[in-house]
Amino acid sequence: MSSSPDHATDEAPALGESVPPLREWASTYLIGVFMGSADAVPGVSGGTIALIVGVYERLITAITAVTPRAVSGFLKALTPLDGGVSVRRAEAVFDEVDGWFLLILLTGILTAVVIVTRIVATLNESAPVVLYGFFFGLIAASGVVLLRAISIRTVGAGVAAVAGFLFAFLMSGQARELFGGGLPLVFVAGTVAVSAMILPGLSGSLILVILGQHARLSETLSAFVDGLAGLATGGSTDAITGPGTVVVTFVAGGLVGLFTISRAVRYALNRSREVTLAFLVALVVGALRAPIATVRADVGFSTSVLVTFFGVSVVGAVVVLALDHYAADFEIEDI
Repeated sequence: MSSSPDHATDEAPALGESVPPLREWASTYLIGVFMGSADAVPGVSGGTIALIVGVYERLITAITAVTPRAVSGFLKALTPLDGGVSVRRAEAVFDEVDGWFLLILLTGILTAVVIVTRIVATLNESAPVVLYGFFFGLIAASGVVLLRAISIRTVGAGVAAVAGFLFAFLMSGQARELFGGGLPLVFVAGTVAVSAMILPGLSGSLILVILGQHARLSETLSAFVDGLAGLATGGSTDAITGPGTVVVTFVAGGLVGLFTISRAVRYALNRSREVTLAFLVALVVGALRAPIATVRADVGFSTSVLVTFFGVSVVGAVVVLALDHYAADFEIEDI
Protein backbone atom coordinates (compact mmCIF):
# COMPACT_ATOMS: atom_id res chain seq x y z
CA MET A 1 0.00 0.00 0.00
CA SER A 2 1.43 3.39 -0.91
CA SER A 3 2.21 6.12 1.57
CA SER A 4 -0.26 8.60 0.14
CA PRO A 5 -2.76 8.73 -2.71
CA ASP A 6 -1.05 11.72 -4.36
CA HIS A 7 2.26 9.89 -4.72
CA ALA A 8 1.08 6.46 -5.72
CA THR A 9 2.33 6.50 -9.33
CA ASP A 10 5.60 4.67 -8.80
CA GLU A 11 4.00 1.90 -6.77
CA ALA A 12 0.92 1.45 -8.93
CA PRO A 13 0.05 -2.14 -9.81
CA ALA A 14 -0.24 -3.31 -13.37
CA LEU A 15 -3.38 -1.96 -14.96
CA GLY A 16 -6.37 -4.08 -13.97
CA GLU A 17 -4.35 -6.27 -11.62
CA SER A 18 -6.39 -5.23 -8.59
CA VAL A 19 -9.79 -6.09 -10.11
CA PRO A 20 -11.26 -8.83 -7.88
CA PRO A 21 -12.32 -12.17 -9.37
CA LEU A 22 -15.97 -12.78 -10.22
CA ARG A 23 -16.51 -14.97 -7.16
CA GLU A 24 -15.38 -12.18 -4.86
CA TRP A 25 -17.59 -9.70 -6.74
CA ALA A 26 -20.59 -11.96 -6.20
CA SER A 27 -19.80 -12.50 -2.52
CA THR A 28 -19.34 -8.79 -1.82
CA TYR A 29 -22.49 -7.93 -3.78
CA LEU A 30 -24.58 -10.41 -1.76
CA ILE A 31 -23.18 -9.00 1.49
CA GLY A 32 -24.26 -5.57 0.24
CA VAL A 33 -27.76 -6.91 -0.51
CA PHE A 34 -28.05 -8.28 3.03
CA MET A 35 -26.74 -5.02 4.52
CA GLY A 36 -29.08 -2.92 2.39
CA SER A 37 -32.07 -5.08 3.33
CA ALA A 38 -31.19 -4.65 7.01
CA ASP A 39 -30.64 -0.91 6.72
CA ALA A 40 -33.95 -0.41 4.92
CA VAL A 41 -35.96 -1.51 7.96
CA PRO A 42 -35.74 0.02 11.45
CA GLY A 43 -34.29 -2.02 14.28
CA VAL A 44 -31.92 -4.07 12.11
CA SER A 45 -28.48 -2.67 11.36
CA GLY A 46 -26.40 -3.15 8.26
CA GLY A 47 -23.39 -2.70 10.52
CA THR A 48 -24.43 -5.79 12.46
CA ILE A 49 -24.68 -7.76 9.21
CA ALA A 50 -21.16 -6.59 8.34
CA LEU A 51 -19.96 -7.88 11.71
CA ILE A 52 -21.69 -11.24 11.26
CA VAL A 53 -20.10 -11.86 7.85
CA GLY A 54 -16.70 -10.55 8.96
CA VAL A 55 -16.28 -7.42 6.82
CA TYR A 56 -16.99 -4.70 9.39
CA GLU A 57 -13.37 -3.78 10.07
CA ARG A 58 -12.62 -3.70 6.34
CA LEU A 59 -15.68 -1.50 5.75
CA ILE A 60 -14.72 1.04 8.41
CA THR A 61 -11.10 1.10 7.19
CA ALA A 62 -12.24 1.71 3.61
CA ILE A 63 -14.71 4.46 4.56
CA THR A 64 -12.17 6.32 6.69
CA ALA A 65 -9.66 6.07 3.81
CA VAL A 66 -12.00 8.05 1.55
CA THR A 67 -10.71 11.51 2.46
CA PRO A 68 -10.84 14.79 0.51
CA ARG A 69 -7.15 14.25 -0.29
CA ALA A 70 -7.83 10.79 -1.73
CA VAL A 71 -10.78 12.04 -3.80
CA SER A 72 -8.71 14.97 -5.05
CA GLY A 73 -5.82 12.68 -5.99
CA PHE A 74 -8.16 10.37 -7.91
CA LEU A 75 -9.76 13.22 -9.85
CA LYS A 76 -6.40 14.86 -10.63
CA ALA A 77 -5.16 11.58 -12.07
CA LEU A 78 -8.03 11.60 -14.55
CA THR A 79 -7.49 15.20 -15.68
CA PRO A 80 -4.58 16.90 -17.46
CA LEU A 81 -4.06 19.24 -14.49
CA ASP A 82 -1.40 17.26 -12.63
CA GLY A 83 1.14 15.86 -15.04
CA GLY A 84 -1.39 14.55 -17.52
CA VAL A 85 -4.06 11.84 -17.43
CA SER A 86 -2.85 8.66 -15.73
CA VAL A 87 -5.32 5.80 -15.44
CA ARG A 88 -2.71 3.76 -13.59
CA ARG A 89 -2.26 6.49 -10.97
CA ALA A 90 -6.05 6.78 -10.60
CA GLU A 91 -6.24 3.01 -10.15
CA ALA A 92 -3.59 3.17 -7.43
CA VAL A 93 -5.63 5.74 -5.53
CA PHE A 94 -8.74 3.62 -6.06
CA ASP A 95 -6.93 0.64 -4.57
CA GLU A 96 -5.72 2.78 -1.67
CA VAL A 97 -9.30 3.24 -0.49
CA ASP A 98 -10.33 -0.36 -1.30
CA GLY A 99 -12.49 1.09 -4.04
CA TRP A 100 -13.64 -2.14 -5.67
CA PHE A 101 -14.91 -3.44 -2.34
CA LEU A 102 -16.80 -0.22 -1.61
CA LEU A 103 -18.22 0.05 -5.14
CA ILE A 104 -19.52 -3.52 -5.28
CA LEU A 105 -20.82 -3.40 -1.71
CA LEU A 106 -22.62 -0.11 -2.38
CA THR A 107 -24.20 -1.57 -5.53
CA GLY A 108 -25.61 -4.45 -3.49
CA ILE A 109 -26.84 -2.09 -0.77
CA LEU A 110 -28.59 0.17 -3.29
CA THR A 111 -30.21 -2.83 -5.01
CA ALA A 112 -31.71 -4.01 -1.73
CA VAL A 113 -32.76 -0.53 -0.63
CA VAL A 114 -34.67 0.04 -3.89
CA ILE A 115 -36.49 -3.29 -3.55
CA VAL A 116 -37.25 -3.07 0.18
CA THR A 117 -38.38 0.57 0.06
CA ARG A 118 -40.84 -0.34 -2.69
CA ILE A 119 -42.29 -3.03 -0.42
CA VAL A 120 -42.45 -0.52 2.44
CA ALA A 121 -44.18 2.06 0.25
CA THR A 122 -46.76 -0.51 -0.85
CA LEU A 123 -47.45 -1.69 2.71
CA ASN A 124 -47.67 1.88 3.98
CA GLU A 125 -50.54 2.43 1.58
CA SER A 126 -52.30 -0.92 1.89
CA ALA A 127 -51.45 -2.26 5.36
CA PRO A 128 -49.90 0.38 7.65
CA VAL A 129 -50.81 -1.55 10.81
CA VAL A 130 -48.90 -4.60 9.58
CA LEU A 131 -45.94 -2.45 8.52
CA TYR A 132 -45.57 -0.50 11.74
CA GLY A 133 -46.37 -3.50 13.89
CA PHE A 134 -43.45 -5.27 12.22
CA PHE A 135 -41.27 -2.20 12.80
CA PHE A 136 -42.30 -2.12 16.47
CA GLY A 137 -41.19 -5.73 16.91
CA LEU A 138 -37.87 -5.07 15.19
CA ILE A 139 -37.17 -2.05 17.37
CA ALA A 140 -38.31 -3.67 20.62
CA ALA A 141 -36.18 -6.78 20.14
CA SER A 142 -33.19 -4.67 19.11
CA GLY A 143 -33.60 -2.65 22.29
CA VAL A 144 -33.62 -5.83 24.39
CA VAL A 145 -30.52 -7.20 22.65
CA LEU A 146 -28.60 -3.95 22.99
CA LEU A 147 -29.61 -3.32 26.61
CA ARG A 148 -28.34 -6.78 27.42
CA ALA A 149 -24.99 -5.94 25.86
CA ILE A 150 -24.19 -2.75 27.80
CA SER A 151 -23.84 -1.72 31.42
CA ILE A 152 -24.48 1.71 32.93
CA ARG A 153 -22.09 2.15 35.83
CA THR A 154 -21.52 5.90 35.99
CA VAL A 155 -23.63 9.00 36.47
CA GLY A 156 -22.53 10.27 33.07
CA ALA A 157 -23.73 7.11 31.36
CA GLY A 158 -27.04 7.31 33.20
CA VAL A 159 -27.56 10.92 32.16
CA ALA A 160 -26.67 10.03 28.56
CA ALA A 161 -29.18 7.15 28.60
CA VAL A 162 -31.98 9.40 29.87
CA ALA A 163 -31.06 12.06 27.30
CA GLY A 164 -31.04 9.53 24.44
CA PHE A 165 -34.39 8.07 25.47
CA LEU A 166 -36.05 11.48 25.86
CA PHE A 167 -34.62 12.72 22.57
CA ALA A 168 -35.99 9.76 20.60
CA PHE A 169 -39.28 9.65 22.49
CA LEU A 170 -40.01 13.37 22.16
CA MET A 171 -38.72 13.62 18.59
CA SER A 172 -40.97 10.77 17.41
CA GLY A 173 -43.86 12.46 15.69
CA GLN A 174 -42.51 15.97 16.34
CA ALA A 175 -39.73 16.29 13.74
CA ARG A 176 -42.01 17.88 11.15
CA GLU A 177 -42.98 20.61 13.62
CA LEU A 178 -39.34 21.24 14.55
CA PHE A 179 -37.75 21.16 11.09
CA GLY A 180 -40.73 21.66 8.81
CA GLY A 181 -41.70 19.06 6.27
CA GLY A 182 -39.49 20.23 3.43
CA LEU A 183 -35.99 19.60 2.14
CA PRO A 184 -34.18 20.76 5.31
CA LEU A 185 -35.70 17.83 7.21
CA VAL A 186 -34.76 15.46 4.37
CA PHE A 187 -31.17 16.72 4.53
CA VAL A 188 -31.05 16.28 8.31
CA ALA A 189 -32.54 12.79 7.96
CA GLY A 190 -29.89 11.82 5.40
CA THR A 191 -27.08 13.23 7.53
CA VAL A 192 -28.03 11.29 10.65
CA ALA A 193 -29.44 8.13 9.07
CA VAL A 194 -26.48 7.31 6.85
CA SER A 195 -24.14 7.88 9.81
CA ALA A 196 -26.14 5.39 11.85
CA MET A 197 -26.11 2.75 9.12
CA ILE A 198 -22.45 1.88 9.69
CA LEU A 199 -22.86 1.40 13.46
CA PRO A 200 -23.69 -2.14 14.62
CA GLY A 201 -26.98 -2.25 16.48
CA LEU A 202 -28.22 1.16 15.32
CA SER A 203 -30.34 1.26 12.17
CA GLY A 204 -30.39 4.22 9.83
CA SER A 205 -34.03 3.48 9.10
CA LEU A 206 -34.75 3.75 12.81
CA ILE A 207 -33.61 7.37 12.62
CA LEU A 208 -35.95 7.90 9.67
CA VAL A 209 -38.86 6.46 11.66
CA ILE A 210 -38.04 8.77 14.59
CA LEU A 211 -37.99 11.73 12.20
CA GLY A 212 -41.22 10.60 10.54
CA GLN A 213 -39.52 10.27 7.13
CA HIS A 214 -39.27 6.52 6.54
CA ALA A 215 -42.53 6.00 4.65
CA ARG A 216 -42.19 9.32 2.81
CA LEU A 217 -38.68 8.57 1.57
CA SER A 218 -39.61 5.01 0.65
CA GLU A 219 -42.46 6.29 -1.52
CA THR A 220 -40.27 9.03 -3.00
CA LEU A 221 -37.48 6.63 -3.93
CA SER A 222 -39.97 4.26 -5.56
CA ALA A 223 -41.44 7.16 -7.56
CA PHE A 224 -37.96 8.27 -8.60
CA VAL A 225 -37.00 4.78 -9.80
CA ASP A 226 -40.30 4.52 -11.71
CA GLY A 227 -39.59 7.92 -13.26
CA LEU A 228 -36.12 6.81 -14.38
CA ALA A 229 -37.60 3.66 -15.92
CA GLY A 230 -40.20 5.76 -17.70
CA LEU A 231 -37.52 8.16 -18.94
CA ALA A 232 -35.60 5.26 -20.45
CA THR A 233 -38.68 4.36 -22.46
CA GLY A 234 -39.36 7.89 -23.68
CA GLY A 235 -41.20 9.34 -20.70
CA SER A 236 -41.08 12.91 -19.45
CA THR A 237 -38.44 14.34 -17.12
CA ASP A 238 -41.25 15.87 -15.07
CA ALA A 239 -41.80 12.49 -13.40
CA ILE A 240 -38.33 12.54 -11.86
CA THR A 241 -37.90 16.24 -11.06
CA GLY A 242 -39.81 16.31 -7.77
CA PRO A 243 -38.74 12.91 -6.39
CA GLY A 244 -35.21 13.47 -7.73
CA THR A 245 -34.82 16.67 -5.74
CA VAL A 246 -35.72 14.83 -2.54
CA VAL A 247 -33.42 11.90 -3.33
CA VAL A 248 -30.47 14.17 -4.17
CA THR A 249 -31.03 16.16 -0.98
CA PHE A 250 -31.07 12.97 1.09
CA VAL A 251 -27.91 11.67 -0.60
CA ALA A 252 -26.16 15.01 -0.06
CA GLY A 253 -27.06 14.90 3.61
CA GLY A 254 -25.87 11.29 3.75
CA LEU A 255 -22.47 12.19 2.30
CA VAL A 256 -22.08 15.00 4.81
CA GLY A 257 -23.04 12.67 7.65
CA LEU A 258 -20.79 9.84 6.46
CA PHE A 259 -17.69 12.02 6.56
CA THR A 260 -18.59 14.16 9.59
CA ILE A 261 -21.10 12.74 12.07
CA SER A 262 -19.97 9.13 11.63
CA ARG A 263 -16.41 10.19 12.39
CA ALA A 264 -17.63 12.24 15.37
CA VAL A 265 -19.46 9.19 16.74
CA ARG A 266 -16.33 7.07 16.32
CA TYR A 267 -14.34 9.75 18.15
CA ALA A 268 -16.92 9.83 20.95
CA LEU A 269 -16.79 6.05 21.24
CA ASN A 270 -13.01 6.19 21.57
CA ARG A 271 -13.11 8.98 24.15
CA SER A 272 -16.07 7.88 26.28
CA ARG A 273 -17.38 4.53 25.13
CA GLU A 274 -19.81 3.81 27.98
CA VAL A 275 -21.51 7.21 27.81
CA THR A 276 -21.78 7.15 24.01
CA LEU A 277 -23.16 3.62 23.89
CA ALA A 278 -25.67 4.43 26.63
CA PHE A 279 -26.98 7.35 24.55
CA LEU A 280 -27.15 5.33 21.31
CA VAL A 281 -28.90 2.34 22.86
CA ALA A 282 -31.39 4.59 24.67
CA LEU A 283 -32.29 6.08 21.28
CA VAL A 284 -33.53 2.65 20.21
CA VAL A 285 -35.70 2.27 23.31
CA GLY A 286 -37.16 5.76 23.02
CA ALA A 287 -37.99 5.16 19.36
CA LEU A 288 -40.63 2.59 20.33
CA ARG A 289 -43.07 5.47 20.48
CA ALA A 290 -42.72 6.21 16.75
CA PRO A 291 -44.60 3.25 15.19
CA ILE A 292 -47.33 3.47 17.85
CA ALA A 293 -47.78 7.21 17.25
CA THR A 294 -47.92 6.66 13.48
CA VAL A 295 -50.63 4.00 13.68
CA ARG A 296 -52.64 6.05 16.19
CA ALA A 297 -52.53 9.09 13.89
CA ASP A 298 -53.20 7.29 10.60
CA VAL A 299 -55.56 4.48 11.60
CA GLY A 300 -56.50 4.71 15.27
CA PHE A 301 -56.45 1.82 17.72
CA SER A 302 -59.23 -0.70 18.09
CA THR A 303 -59.22 -4.29 19.35
CA SER A 304 -58.59 -5.71 15.88
CA VAL A 305 -55.87 -3.17 15.16
CA LEU A 306 -54.12 -3.95 18.46
CA VAL A 307 -54.25 -7.70 17.81
CA THR A 308 -52.78 -7.26 14.33
CA PHE A 309 -50.19 -4.72 15.47
CA PHE A 310 -48.79 -6.78 18.34
CA GLY A 311 -49.19 -10.07 16.48
CA VAL A 312 -47.02 -8.86 13.61
CA SER A 313 -44.58 -7.29 16.11
CA VAL A 314 -43.83 -10.81 17.36
CA VAL A 315 -42.69 -11.71 13.84
CA GLY A 316 -40.41 -8.68 13.75
CA ALA A 317 -38.97 -9.54 17.14
CA VAL A 318 -38.23 -13.11 16.01
CA VAL A 319 -36.30 -11.79 13.00
CA VAL A 320 -34.02 -9.71 15.24
CA LEU A 321 -33.57 -12.47 17.81
CA ALA A 322 -32.63 -14.88 15.01
CA LEU A 323 -30.02 -12.44 13.76
CA ASP A 324 -28.76 -12.02 17.32
CA HIS A 325 -28.41 -15.80 17.57
CA TYR A 326 -26.20 -15.91 14.48
CA ALA A 327 -24.27 -12.89 15.76
CA ALA A 328 -23.58 -14.60 19.09
CA ASP A 329 -19.92 -13.58 18.94
CA PHE A 330 -20.82 -9.92 18.48
CA GLU A 331 -20.08 -7.73 21.46
CA ILE A 332 -21.15 -4.11 21.39
CA GLU A 333 -17.86 -3.25 23.06
CA ASP A 334 -16.14 -4.32 19.83
CA ILE A 335 -17.66 -1.35 17.94
